[in-house]
Amino acid sequence: MQFCCCCNFLVLKPCYLYCPQIVRDTLQNDLKIMCKSSSVDLVTKTDQNVEQLIITSVKEKFPGHSFIGEESVAAGEPCVLTENPTWIIDPVDGTTNFVHGYPCVAICIGFAVNKTLEFGVVYSCIEDKMYTARKGKGAFCNGQPLQVSDQKEINQSIIATEFGSNRDPEIVDKIFSSMRKILCLPVHGIRGVGSAAINMCLVASGCVEAYYEIGIHCWDVAAAAVIVSEAGGVLMDVEGGPMDLMSRRVVAANNNIIGERIIKEIEAFSAVRDDAPVDPSIK
Repeated sequence: MQFCCCCNFLVLKPCYLYCPQIVRDTLQNDLKIMCKSSSVDLVTKTDQNVEQLIITSVKEKFPGHSFIGEESVAAGEPCVLTENPTWIIDPVDGTTNFVHGYPCVAICIGFAVNKTLEFGVVYSCIEDKMYTARKGKGAFCNGQPLQVSDQKEINQSIIATEFGSNRDPEIVDKIFSSMRKILCLPVHGIRGVGSAAINMCLVASGCVEAYYEIGIHCWDVAAAAVIVSEAGGVLMDVEGGPMDLMSRRVVAANNNIIGERIIKEIEAFSAVRDDAPVDPSIK
């Protein structure tokens, strides 16, 4: 069965007309902040409302499609990628930024068929930057083509990463150790904007050579992964080999030389997979 990516993009139009306005309007008002897995894993009613608007809009056009949404999974929906056409949604990537008024917040929608990512849209709401990509058709920001950096020297690179929401001291030690080793290669700098998707779009834009993180989720990276690939970049696991969307680990780089070089410095650890079976005894 064939699916027209153009039609799928069109069905997103109402989402990208109204969802960013919801985000901007909420920033001007009081936020009701809730926690999910920990006190630093935040969610707001805006996350939930934006996700519901996207799913409702898409279901009207494609009732047989599947969905993986951050807030739906948090509410108990399964996080399983099948061969069925699947929309992978992060309604507010950078919720902690959003809560604090830090201006890096994105709405992310990826689309996969037969477990292969076909297109992605990342809208950086405050910046008013729309990143889009279709498999085999290139990547764009506000209609302008994107191309990764051609830099091959690690000591002339900027690397992006994040601290994540895991506060286990052993994990935090590994995160800082990896950053220290990469910083001392040396690189020009280490950056992070608080949004996996925007970090990856910066790689696609050519101003950052690589981004890596352990502990992100499939909805954080699905849309941006297509954008990086179509801008000429590469996607890898933190221990080498191809990226596994459900593994919660990613390296997005401008080329294999930079990606493989930082992999040598990362103290890898495993996170519970997004598609891991849920223990019904855990409430």
